[in-house]
Amino acid sequence: MKIKICGLNPVRDVKLCIDLNVNYLGFVFYEKSPRNINLSDIKILSSYNKKNSNYVAVTVNPSDEFIKKNLIGNFDFIQLHGSETKKRIAEIRNMGFKIIKAIKVWNMHDIDKYKEFGNADIILFDTPGMEKSLEFPKNLIKKLPIGTKYALAGSISENNVENISKLGVNFFDLSSNLESQLGYKDHHKIKSFINKINELKN
Repeated sequence: MKIKICGLNPVRDVKLCIDLNVNYLGFVFYEKSPRNINLSDIKILSSYNKKNSNYVAVTVNPSDEFIKKNLIGNFDFIQLHGSETKKRIAEIRNMGFKIIKAIKVWNMHDIDKYKEFGNADIILFDTPGMEKSLEFPKNLIKKLPIGTKYALAGSISENNVENISKLGVNFFDLSSNLESQLGYKDHHKIKSFINKINELKN
């Protein structure tokens, strides 16, 4: 099982997540988001020994200028939530990044869109609510492709992750369900969720 936690704060949350062996640490670059990080905090990330964790820049249609100025040298992955095409993914890959392409899923037809992005390293199936933590319909979870390249986001929690894993999902992306206050990760909830994942692995 693989875990990504999104909307982290570079000062408060990173060391905890690294120590808990969280696979992917996501940092939001989207001004409308309560989890949007301060660009001046990016440099803090290099002070940690990230061990086996990966840093992910979560973006919407990032420009070359923004990528070159802020992301190169600081992040392993760029997560794309906009209208990026397969061609655009190739351009960003050529800058030295691995790619997570997010696909908003309303229906079965949306799931099939992943086939358009064969050059993405990871496909993230997300609810249309983006950060509003809508629940992913269970009937559609069963239709998702299975494998370590495919991640699921949408109201995943300690309470339902076991049932979702039984539907074939083994890569989970969480954000708001690990918060007690909007935009602030609850470290107790993070530890509790990872404990649950470790139980499922054993």
